[in-house]
Amino acid sequence: MATLNLGRIKPVFRGAYNNGTAYVIDDIVTSGGETFICIQASTGNAVSSATYWTKLAEKGTNGTNGTDVGTTLTTQGDILYRDGSGLQRLPKGTAGQVLKMNSGATAPEYGDLSSDFVKLATVNVSSGVSTVAIDGNGSWIDNTLYGGYKFYLRNISTSNDSGSSVVRFRLNFSGSANSSSKYYSFAKASAGNSGSSSVSASYAWQATEFGLSYNNMDSEESRSGYGVIELLNTGGDENNGSGSYYPNIISDFFSHHSNSTSLYNYNQMGYISENAPVSGITIIPSGGNIDLGTITVYGRKK
Repeated sequence: MATLNLGRIKPVFRGAYNNGTAYVIDDIVTSGGETFICIQASTGNAVSSATYWTKLAEKGTNGTNGTDVGTTLTTQGDILYRDGSGLQRLPKGTAGQVLKMNSGATAPEYGDLSSDFVKLATVNVSSGVSTVAIDGNGSWIDNTLYGGYKFYLRNISTSNDSGSSVVRFRLNFSGSANSSSKYYSFAKASAGNSGSSSVSASYAWQATEFGLSYNNMDSEESRSGYGVIELLNTGGDENNGSGSYYPNIISDFFSHHSNSTSLYNYNQMGYISENAPVSGITIIPSGGNIDLGTITVYGRKK
């Protein structure tokens, strides 16, 4: 029977192009990361010659134009973004920072979380002390940035269980409590138990401190006092040169009686006739010590 030569009926892969190899039609080779098929038999004609070769597959970009993610991101925590020219690396931020847009709204950046109400400091009391000061002189106090401060008091308890042992506070200036006769205040005190209640008003003129509690707090965490002292302005030149202002306060403090049958509230407003910026507060029991408590201060931006 006669033999019929059909020729090559499928392409043959010949590996990487070799200048000394004889290639025939439908041989497939690779060169420079791309694939070529022979369209005319020859030896020594490079794949760049369109007379002998046709490109089957073309490689992508090699990363020199900024699209190689592996070379753009270099450090753990980096993220990738695109600017006007291509892919860019944004290095990781520091602890506590957040990701946000820049001022031109053109690219991401890391920065501190911005808030008009900022936690500044905390003081914890775990053993008896005669006074408790929370003062930011030289550190967190910034009366150019903050127009007021808010002090939160929790679990305040005293070692003196006498009903007359109340807790008071003074304002600090340049790191020290002011004990001059410059405190002016008006207060409303409320008391109640299962059988009766009462409300009384009082004022203090040219006193040496502000009131805080209506009654004593027992030296037990479950029978303690809670409240807020708000410094409404920082004192001194509050409006950047347009006048001088005294520091003003409001406070609201709630406490249990030592036998847990009575509740007390002391609400107050006042000021100190001191034309200077406040740096903090000092808590002062009228008898015994402060045994327990936490005071946290927040700044209110102007």
